[in-house]
Amino acid sequence: MPDYDVIVAGGGLAGTVTAQAISHYSGQNARVLVVDRNPGEIPGRKSASGWVCGDACSKEAVDYMGERIGIRWGRPEIEHDVKGVMAFSPDMETSIPFDGAGYMLNRVRLPRIQNERSAKMGVEFQFGVTLSGLIYEDGQVAGVEGADQSGAPFKRTARIVVDAAGVTSVLRSGIRNSDKIERRIDRRDLESTGRYIMDFEPGQRDLAQFDPDYCIIHLDQDIAPGGYGWVFPKGETKVNIGLGVEKSLLGARNGRLGKKDTVASLMEEYLHRNPAIRNPRLSGHPDDAGNNSGVFQVSVRRQNDCMVAGGYMMVGDSAWMPKPIDAGGIGPALIAGTIAGRCAAEALEAGDTTEAGLWKYNTEFVKEYGYKTAGLELFRRLVQQLSNEQISYGMKHFLGSLDVEAISKGEHPDFSGLGRIGMIIRGALNKTVAEGLRYTSSENGWLVSHYAAYPGEPGGFGEWHGKLLERLGAAYGRISSFNN
Repeated sequence: MPDYDVIVAGGGLAGTVTAQAISHYSGQNARVLVVDRNPGEIPGRKSASGWVCGDACSKEAVDYMGERIGIRWGRPEIEHDVKGVMAFSPDMETSIPFDGAGYMLNRVRLPRIQNERSAKMGVEFQFGVTLSGLIYEDGQVAGVEGADQSGAPFKRTARIVVDAAGVTSVLRSGIRNSDKIERRIDRRDLESTGRYIMDFEPGQRDLAQFDPDYCIIHLDQDIAPGGYGWVFPKGETKVNIGLGVEKSLLGARNGRLGKKDTVASLMEEYLHRNPAIRNPRLSGHPDDAGNNSGVFQVSVRRQNDCMVAGGYMMVGDSAWMPKPIDAGGIGPALIAGTIAGRCAAEALEAGDTTEAGLWKYNTEFVKEYGYKTAGLELFRRLVQQLSNEQISYGMKHFLGSLDVEAISKGEHPDFSGLGRIGMIIRGALNKTVAEGLRYTSSENGWLVSHYAAYPGEPGGFGEWHGKLLERLGAAYGRISSFNN
């Protein structure tokens, strides 16, 4: 008999929400262990720099979790309420509201509270364990192995292992019982992000630079090539401020401008050029100790096309779930963790933890959220190669109310009508933008339809996936030709 029904590898948000969902849907009858490499006082920490993240999450995602598994977040895990997100064009002449109401989270207090709630639901924890790989038995994943904080061998068995070990997960990259799971991510689908959590004195009143009610995004290929800068309020005089860049585009930007900037130097420049933030200093609050500065990597592509194998599931950053257009990872993790927990509990109840027995997790996540991410991936790749002038023109002239509504839902805007009679598009470069937007809009329609036909069982995956990769490969090539 295995040691546990489920072992969750990784004690971050994705891991603990999945553990809570398994406990909830099993009536607290499942034996669940969460294994985390961190000490118990800093559970789920991403790296030595803490939780390098924007700390923002939509109310919709929190409610999704709460309505299904009864986990409700409040103070102090929610640090600050926001009304939505405002994205500003490089020339600052156009702003787009999206995402709706949300929360700024306290990333130190939240995991501790998560663990307390999980423990009350019967979930066990083991901290200070560094995992090195999976255990297999008769072609099934049957547990995990590694070493504890003293260096002693660690080995535990389970009917299901949930991989929530993050974007660099050694479990995913070393998995041996699946030819469907992608093991490694393309470097172009990673962004380097850095951020500060700062206290400051109010400077010039400018709601395009700091707004206590809205998370602000600045699109600017000079300050955040291939990504964006963010100014997210954590109070009237407290801010999470940072940016994300795509490394190859940062190199091109440095060559174009004759500079040698890094993510860290761009962060400094972005912070100190903000006129609304005066005399910034790293937050001195005890909750922010060890978490107020740092650089880390985040994925910006569709989720892994298959997220299960025999005895194995993946969730959160391990499955590359952050939203491709803005790298927001908390919301998808809450949705996926809730779904994964239900599907795991059902598989345990049915006595079938094979690939086929866990396959429902793939189809349920795609139906709820994953159907839209491939189209956003293409949209992101197009925007990354546009100039500031093109982005500003496109935001000002091409985005209508329906497009903004689509972005608010985390979906690809519909640019299929661009270029109709009556639309005036000035300049060859802006005609290229319009052509690119029309193309990604058309491809998004195909991708959404293709994901609606995601196979209901493992046997249909090969053909479905082959068609997806063929279509995406052609689209990557076409998008790279715009502006060239």
